[in-house]
Amino acid sequence: MTQFDKQYKQVLWEVMNKGEEVYSKRQNCYTKALAGVVFNLDEGFPLLTLRKIPIKLFVAEQIWFLMGERDPDIFLRKFTKIWHDFSEEDGKVPTAYGYRWRKYFGKDQIKALIDLLTKDPSSRHGVVVAWDPGDDIRGLEEKKKNVPCPYTFTVNIIANKLHLHLIIRSNDLILGCPHDVAGFALLQRILAAKLGVRVGKLTVSISNAHIYDIHYQAAWELMERENDHCPIMLEGQKDWFEKAEKGDEFLTQRIIDELERQYNPMPSIKGLKIVL
Repeated sequence: MTQFDKQYKQVLWEVMNKGEEVYSKRQNCYTKALAGVVFNLDEGFPLLTLRKIPIKLFVAEQIWFLMGERDPDIFLRKFTKIWHDFSEEDGKVPTAYGYRWRKYFGKDQIKALIDLLTKDPSSRHGVVVAWDPGDDIRGLEEKKKNVPCPYTFTVNIIANKLHLHLIIRSNDLILGCPHDVAGFALLQRILAAKLGVRVGKLTVSISNAHIYDIHYQAAWELMERENDHCPIMLEGQKDWFEKAEKGDEFLTQRIIDELERQYNPMPSIKGLKIVL
């Protein structure tokens, strides 16, 4: 199995066997939950092979993020409607990560990150945030459709490698986690190529890692699965960042094709539903 598959199975086991069952009032369901779950990944591209993951979703989403958009009808609709469920009445997603990264706080945090690490690769100030304390804390009271889950990440260059540490406040392990890990692994490769360094460690820290009750059976099934999938490799190119900013569909399809060429996952688990 790949490095991510092994760690993912271990996390599922820990949550199902050591996690506490918690009732979610907002979603009217139970979860098995565990605090402080961490993935440390530094071998290959972390794309789950224990079941089939829709590659085009996280690739197109990450390109859309780098565009700084909040309207999912711009570019993203051609590949997926995953963010349409979080659109408000005006059709926009005010908490879209890319919009928060690039426009929301009055500063382009991604450009500032690249400028900072270009001038001083040893800097430890490479932080990007999506959480607005003045607005998101009221999300539940105001019945907003979405507040950021992956709410901050830090980038460090050590030994000519770009290391990315992502912090997720709340993560659905069955559907959300594999998608988020792959998406930020792609972002890591785009940033590393832009900065002319190699890809280092991807660390994903999850404050509340949970499995919804309707996914319990799927979790047990995934824990039983074994395969001998080869590591998946993806190397970014220096022009990927500029192309992503412009919503380059050719680039998007090129990345999708390269990943799909190496991807031979185990069968999908039918009937998995997103809990909103």
